[in-house]
Amino acid sequence: MPAREIRLDPSWKSRVGDWLARPEMRALSDFLRAEKAAGKSIHPPSAQIFAALDATPFDAVEVVILGQDPYHGPGQAHGLCFSVRPGVPIPPSLDNIFKEIQRDLGIARPEHGCLLPWARRGVLLLNAVLTVENGKAGSHQGRGWEGFTDHLIDTLAREREGLVFMLWGSYAQAKGRLIDNHRHCVLRAPHPSPLSAHRGFLGCGHFGAANRWLTGRGARPIAWELPPRAAVEALLAER
Repeated sequence: MPAREIRLDPSWKSRVGDWLARPEMRALSDFLRAEKAAGKSIHPPSAQIFAALDATPFDAVEVVILGQDPYHGPGQAHGLCFSVRPGVPIPPSLDNIFKEIQRDLGIARPEHGCLLPWARRGVLLLNAVLTVENGKAGSHQGRGWEGFTDHLIDTLAREREGLVFMLWGSYAQAKGRLIDNHRHCVLRAPHPSPLSAHRGFLGCGHFGAANRWLTGRGARPIAWELPPRAAVEALLAER
């Protein structure tokens, strides 16, 4: 990943710069370049790979939502887990997230699926794997991203206090080994995918639980409502 393609908040850059220079990350960069040279379409675009770290500075993180890997359909992934840009149809997993927020907090489901406002309010929307080949879910697992995102979670868990980690599905829950349950709130549930949401994601109450934890520590709760599409498009235009 050439430096010119890396866009992330300085608070994160100071913590991950050395990791990006490691041999496994150089190998990952070589792999991505080779895949693109072979004509393969990779999601999200290079400039958006680190969008989660660019949108939510390290010291602003209050909640971490951990996904598996980016959406693999054209035009879906833009660097924030579970999020799609305004105008892109809401994927089934995100639709189930909105259903649970409505059930849990009474917040009406929004007209779009862009979660950038959450990121600006302190919700780190991080995938465990940050790239994927078009049409091939999980295609970049085992290429080096997992060690990098382990480093991110470990750094947050060690340097911050009182965060909420939402771990949905076994892939995300594997990161739980990096988090001290006595210092942070760790919420676990099945993945919101239609294949598993009925096994306990729907009804998990994580959004209300996160806010109760935060307010109990004297922090502001997360405003889970999303603004109208026009306001979100204005936010995106600033980036």
